[in-house]
Amino acid sequence: MIDLVKNEVDELLDHIIDLRRYFHQHPEISKNEYNTASKIEEELKNIGLTPIRVGETGVYAEIVGKNTGKILALRADIDALPISEETDLEFKSVNPGVMHACGHDIHTASLLGAARILYKNKDKINGSIKLIFQQAEEIGFGAKVFIEQGYMNNVDNVFGVHIASNLKVGTVACVNGANNASVDYFKIHIKGKSSHIATPEEGVDALYIASLFVASMKKFSKTKDKGYLVGIGKMEAGTAYNIIASDAYIEGTLRCFSKEIREYFKESITLMIDQTVKEFNATGDIVWKDFTSPLINEQFSTFDAQRVAVDLFGHDNVITEREPSLSGDDFAELLLQAPGTYTYIGTHNDNENTKLPHHNEKLIVDEDSLRTATSMYVGYTLKYLGN
Repeated sequence: MIDLVKNEVDELLDHIIDLRRYFHQHPEISKNEYNTASKIEEELKNIGLTPIRVGETGVYAEIVGKNTGKILALRADIDALPISEETDLEFKSVNPGVMHACGHDIHTASLLGAARILYKNKDKINGSIKLIFQQAEEIGFGAKVFIEQGYMNNVDNVFGVHIASNLKVGTVACVNGANNASVDYFKIHIKGKSSHIATPEEGVDALYIASLFVASMKKFSKTKDKGYLVGIGKMEAGTAYNIIASDAYIEGTLRCFSKEIREYFKESITLMIDQTVKEFNATGDIVWKDFTSPLINEQFSTFDAQRVAVDLFGHDNVITEREPSLSGDDFAELLLQAPGTYTYIGTHNDNENTKLPHHNEKLIVDEDSLRTATSMYVGYTLKYLGN
């Protein structure tokens, strides 16, 4: 299997690079990936597959193996970010204010390359492969669309990859357990009573109440090692310097590495707001928006990915312990539908711009990571569904 994967990927690598450069040059933000979806459909048709549009901008296709067997879903996210690119790449973004600064161009091109290789070798596959080119990952939207429309029904296992600019190109991180935090947004409205600043006894100071809440949350802002974090980035209150604020608004986020901690903190924050406003004879409400669940890799799927990575790249290039990220990824929603694992692909080299964090306007990705990502897609599939 290993020789097959290496030979097939090497043979196709130039084509995969061309695809990646096209996607990088023509990025589209979440829910607007119309040209991206059309290019994916064109490539899938050229392979011999029949693509299906999912929602307005997601794409699905299926590869059926020679014999019956299990169903494996392979996922790549396809959206870019509202960032103005500041690189010197010949294929830099031609769409003003939009950039693939999180590697989704790498993911998409790699899965398309893997699809071509797997379709060519479908006689070696027992079962079927669901190809998921998912829109709007950056806003926690697209995975739920595929789930709601039934494309994860009957899936036995799911696999995906993501670039990691803090890992050296050629390395792979396959880590069991929590890899990414859940992402929840909350907005709190505190309703007090306005009065002149000179007659505070006649008012209920919504700004003061909001400040107390923000201060009380500060102790949860540096607790990553405990598996959770509460961050508040916005507060608005008041109409004038000499008027007690009648209304205050707070916006923040909750990040957790487990379902249980997430539920506990959502309940606790809601209760804390209720108790705080009652103490000052004010009223308050909180609105929650669920962007994504914690991304938790399943043990046996992760072990399979580790074995594939070791066979392909050697022990020294496989990372099995890595600190989880407080950033979210809605691949987590797919993992709630079927066991699976999410592998991180190293992308930096000696160029300092390849070591920049994701979502940076100057980020450059070493394109040899396309070889790594495509190989993992193909290798994991043949491990799971191969003869």
